[in-house]
Amino acid sequence: MSEIDRDRFIPVYKPFIGARERKYVDECLETGWISGRGHFVKDFEQSFAKYLGAKHSIAVCNGTVALHLAMLTLGIGRGDEVIVPTLTYIAPVNAIKYVGATPVFVDSHPDYWGLDPNRIEENITPKTKAILVVHLYGHPCDMDPISEIAEKHNLFVIEDAAEAHGAEYKGRKVGNIGMINTFSFYGNKIITTGEGGMVVTESNALSDLCMRLKGQGVVAENMYWHDLLGYNYRMSNVAAAIGLAQLDRVDETLANKKRIADLYRRELGSMDGVVIQAEKPWALNVYWMFSILVSPMQREPLRQFLAQRMIETRPFFSPVHTMPMYSEHRSRKLPVAQDISERGINLPSGPTLTNDEVGHVCDLVKQYLT
Repeated sequence: MSEIDRDRFIPVYKPFIGARERKYVDECLETGWISGRGHFVKDFEQSFAKYLGAKHSIAVCNGTVALHLAMLTLGIGRGDEVIVPTLTYIAPVNAIKYVGATPVFVDSHPDYWGLDPNRIEENITPKTKAILVVHLYGHPCDMDPISEIAEKHNLFVIEDAAEAHGAEYKGRKVGNIGMINTFSFYGNKIITTGEGGMVVTESNALSDLCMRLKGQGVVAENMYWHDLLGYNYRMSNVAAAIGLAQLDRVDETLANKKRIADLYRRELGSMDGVVIQAEKPWALNVYWMFSILVSPMQREPLRQFLAQRMIETRPFFSPVHTMPMYSEHRSRKLPVAQDISERGINLPSGPTLTNDEVGHVCDLVKQYLT
């Protein structure tokens, strides 16, 4: 890509990195605290818990291991089943398999595209142990009916809030509603550490076990005595330093995300043939990605049209139950998720986008579709 093209290129996501991140990272480098020890890890954990109104936050090296730890701490394992949406990034489903449990795929809600509460109970069996909720593309799932179903059937609720930092359900931040919950801080997330994740819980016992599991199962009183099988899932002090700086100005980032989403809605919301993710009255959507649906026949040609004009986009996730490693589930009929997947496009959504850039993307979408 030439310098001229690079200047014209609009990526699907670019993180908001500034002077504070550099200042905190420089402190790590200057002091030599660059690995899993150093005050930024604890500072980030405590500040993130406070932001959510949670009791415990445990920093880990990425969002997938956060999901793995959530499964382990709840004792989910071989012979258990976990309800999970099929329309999701693959990480939560893989985490279920890591512990030997079986994913049970459920269809999406047609309005906001997350796990449909109306499709859960028909999939519960005596083997069901938990419901794993994914707040897709920044919009919360409808947590009250999900929690009621879980209580009725004595199931755990796990939230994967990787795409929903700051999103709210009835005024309460998601990622602190389930029994144990997870976040990702990958480079394209609202809060990023480059690579990183967080486990969140109100339970002292689950928090203590999670802390031990992420640090090789070491006993607190003896740094080289291990009495359970653990993992090296620690977050580095450098990553935590970036995360703390990001958290310090998360409100600014979310305000930029709302500005961008409002512009897209104003320009594309009334177009025939374009469907925008609904924002339900009980939800605060943070628009991790600004996502639209078009016809399946138009989706890839529109993406190619935009790519030729230096606009990067992403297709929606493919339903996980259709993938080769989950082929035994391929016969499941989950039509809403399949339809959304085939029609979905994620438009550029990074918090650094200018109004002119959003307007340019909208003009091109309208040019192609009209």
